[in-house]
Amino acid sequence: MGKTTLALQFLLEGARGGEAGLYITLSETKEELEMVAASHGWDLTPLNLFELSSIQDHLLGETDHTFFHPSEVELNRITKALLAEIERVNPVRVVFDSLSEMRLLAETSLRYRRQILQLKQFFAGRKATALFLDDCTSETDDLQIESLAHGVISLHRFTSDYGTARRQINIEKIRGVRFQEGRHDLILETGGMVVFPRLIAAGNHQSFKREAFLSGITALDTMLGGGLDRGTSNMFMGAPGTGKSTLAIRYVLTAAERGEKSQMFIFDETIGILLNRAGNLGMALEPHIKSGLIDIRQIDPAEISPGEMAHHIHRSVVENGTRMVVIDSINGYLNAMPAERFLNLQLHELLTFLNQQGVITIMVLAQQGLVGTMQSTVDLTYLADTVVLFRYYEDRGAVKQAMSIIKKRSGGKHERTIREMTVGRGGIDLGPALKDMQGVLTGVPIFHGNSSPDVKK
Repeated sequence: MGKTTLALQFLLEGARGGEAGLYITLSETKEELEMVAASHGWDLTPLNLFELSSIQDHLLGETDHTFFHPSEVELNRITKALLAEIERVNPVRVVFDSLSEMRLLAETSLRYRRQILQLKQFFAGRKATALFLDDCTSETDDLQIESLAHGVISLHRFTSDYGTARRQINIEKIRGVRFQEGRHDLILETGGMVVFPRLIAAGNHQSFKREAFLSGITALDTMLGGGLDRGTSNMFMGAPGTGKSTLAIRYVLTAAERGEKSQMFIFDETIGILLNRAGNLGMALEPHIKSGLIDIRQIDPAEISPGEMAHHIHRSVVENGTRMVVIDSINGYLNAMPAERFLNLQLHELLTFLNQQGVITIMVLAQQGLVGTMQSTVDLTYLADTVVLFRYYEDRGAVKQAMSIIKKRSGGKHERTIREMTVGRGGIDLGPALKDMQGVLTGVPIFHGNSSPDVKK
């Protein structure tokens, strides 16, 4: 779960501020604690470690025992030895590892509660902050002990069918403090535990100028009624290969050419393939990546949690001034979720935060199928302020692409026409409205004119 890691971080943080720290271990040896510390590159020299074997020798006067049975030792004698060590060190921060061992020593719940209450009063009298660890091996929830504590912090670990395990932390109780409720994602990495607080959009509003952002493609900006608006979330949806990601790249490049920072989170392709594809279409991203205007992150959905991703986006916007965020694709983001029912809530909170910061958010959603009726694994169009629809359609023995603006909430009157779209060396081109065709969105339209329209910029 990370209990020992969190406990050592708690003590080492105090040591950096000149506070004395004491780690009392009834379940782990000094060597095991040092092994944990070494894995994070920590030096435990500033801390005081008091382990069970030293208590055993002090009480029994024996040194040849390999295994120790707590039930054979009087609890009050062990408690007395612990309190004597605390008085000797006089710590400001104390870790007691673990309550499970104390529970076994007490044998009865009444005696156990009295001993914990004694320790609580002792620490309070010495103005020391104590962190009690519990591995929750008891058959029932220890609610009586939780009622004695000023704060209760729970760590959870979930093993998925594929990919890394997910860890979360939940602050269940802290007396006299307004804390952030709910479960927060965390990771254990070299250097310790990193917690990603749950993103709350409320209170994150930033004043910004509401204006249209032009793509640089005149016909597209006309279809959008002036372009995408700042502080909006926008969805590009359609079958794979219809140009959704290409249009997203076009917006990122345009932003960089204007000196604005963008960040792309890509799930479905590698950075190398994306850069090569963009270069072949005349959209060179490398110079802007080197300048820091474009940041591309390749995400492995099996290795990242939604909270970690939201944290990266939040930091990019608040600390680095990112003005455009692209998630390509929402399908990959869905795969990163531990449960689909939470996707809408987390995305809603994330998009609300970005909108309040004046960020233009572009989400790419790949639908199932190539022609005919399209389906999506999840319907998130209601979260988007603008929905751009991409389709394949058949035209006289050729497969072509079409684009239409299905929805736009913000200002400006958008077109409701369907236009042919081509993607080539010169980028994205849009032709006039397909007025001579009926059923383009079905993929097999009925042609009523004499010739197909010519594609123009």
